[in-house]
Amino acid sequence: MNLTIIKPKKTFSWNDLKEIWQYKELLYFFTWRDIKVRYKQTVIGVLWAIFQPFMTMVVFSVFFGKFAQMPSDGIPYPIFVYTGLLLWQFFSSALSETSNCLISNQAIITKVYFPRLILPISSVATKLVDFAIASVILVGLMAYYNYLPNLAGLLIIPLLLLITFMASVGLGLFLASINVKYRDVRYALPFFIQMLLFVTPVIYPASIAGKYSWILAINPMTGVIKAARSAILGGAPINWELLAISGVTCFVLLVFGIIYFKKTERYFADIV
Repeated sequence: MNLTIIKPKKTFSWNDLKEIWQYKELLYFFTWRDIKVRYKQTVIGVLWAIFQPFMTMVVFSVFFGKFAQMPSDGIPYPIFVYTGLLLWQFFSSALSETSNCLISNQAIITKVYFPRLILPISSVATKLVDFAIASVILVGLMAYYNYLPNLAGLLIIPLLLLITFMASVGLGLFLASINVKYRDVRYALPFFIQMLLFVTPVIYPASIAGKYSWILAINPMTGVIKAARSAILGGAPINWELLAISGVTCFVLLVFGIIYFKKTERYFADIV
């Protein structure tokens, strides 16, 4: 009888990428499974991907746009806030799903071997589908307000999604690794995300902070959301320096998350 022992490597290498590619069918299965499970036995189905950001936009538009008279750089406030919400919802939901991906897949992790990095990637891929569906509302808002978008600016959207992907996966991998051992993460993370929303220029322009705007720049999502508004809605030019800082920061987060994930991967199946 031949016994094969599979030990996870402590460092990320090119072989890990090749292995993920070899298991691409499993990646597709996990992604499709998550989509079906999320919308199974729901009345309006995939429209839930639209309902959450749309209702959030309505609440923000009433309280911050109408009552608080929050500035929006000359852009109709619903369009202004929904553009930020699209990327913010993608980041926050992907971060939440990635942080819990090991716990929610406990049964399969303890029974069979596969590249564990497939789980966070599939979680984020599911949120990309939600992002695409929710983007329909932005088109509708622009049509309602007779606001002509900058179509050339749409070309930067894949770059912004890539940066957001790196941020959510990098931070999510780190939190997922901790969550296996300390389940406090699942309780603390929603509060952290809620607080992070208010230090991200989603409901207000970054310029409102004045000389303290550098504090907002520490948040990598600031550069992403500002670039999205500049590219799609026009007005101020894209701050490429700020976007580059966001990109580098998110790449560092991704590398750090992968390294920590690989170093702690060996005990996932034992304690999850």
